[in-house]
Amino acid sequence: MSALPDQLTPHQRDLLGSWLPGAVVVGDHSWGLVGTTVLELRTPDGASYVAKAGDDADHQLAREINAHRRWLQPLTSLGRAPELVEADEAAKLLVTRWLPGRLVEGTGAEAAVETYRQAGELLALLHGQSALADEGEFESRQKQETLAWLQARHRIRPEAVAVLTDVAEAWPTPPSVLVPTHGDWQPRNWLMEDGVVSVIDFGRADLRPAHTDLGRLSVQQFRTDPALEQAFLSGYGRDPREPSAWLRLRVREAVATAGWAYKVGDEAFERQGHRMVADVLAEVGGG
Repeated sequence: MSALPDQLTPHQRDLLGSWLPGAVVVGDHSWGLVGTTVLELRTPDGASYVAKAGDDADHQLAREINAHRRWLQPLTSLGRAPELVEADEAAKLLVTRWLPGRLVEGTGAEAAVETYRQAGELLALLHGQSALADEGEFESRQKQETLAWLQARHRIRPEAVAVLTDVAEAWPTPPSVLVPTHGDWQPRNWLMEDGVVSVIDFGRADLRPAHTDLGRLSVQQFRTDPALEQAFLSGYGRDPREPSAWLRLRVREAVATAGWAYKVGDEAFERQGHRMVADVLAEVGGG
């Protein structure tokens, strides 16, 4: 056990001291590639909590706090997502109750169809809370972000950049229906406890079209076992992917993955990004 670490600002340490008096660190679950610190804390009464603290460059804590305040009740009421305890947007700090379970990624549960059926059910609960008509702003933003990633520093082949730039520049910007989304719905953010799936990490939560939450799964687990995709859609209740919008999302996700992973030095994730680029190039005729 240890005291609060130095990577927290003095204000963040003071807030944690007032919110959880006498708490000590019993685990550091920080990812390491970005400036978010994730600590497992225990108070003198034996209760366990998670504290997330952002650095100066952080832009995700506000999203996560917003998600907890607006969208997580259908999941927390079932004990299937962390319950918010305290939060301070200005300090880039939040505390949730510890949610028991083991990360699904890397375990046998990652290949089990029941895991994906439950994950689909949970996502339907999250998505089903509200729907907002969007007159093209989402698609316009996705188009501009795709072009920006293509113009940024990365290791995508110049020929591929040229093809995908032409493709993205020709994109329409049609209306969409936006729902509360997680933004990184995949086994590394799912927990398994006694056969029950829960979800954590809402740092990318936002209003988006429902199909965007299938992006990571489609290029990872669904790619290797179609039965997992079938189980997920069975739990979700339908397939939210409209072909044209789905292709636009996949192009954007491919170049963003390759570019972001290069930027932070995650070579394994960058390789996945380049594989995603190759897949969409083959589909648009540039392979």
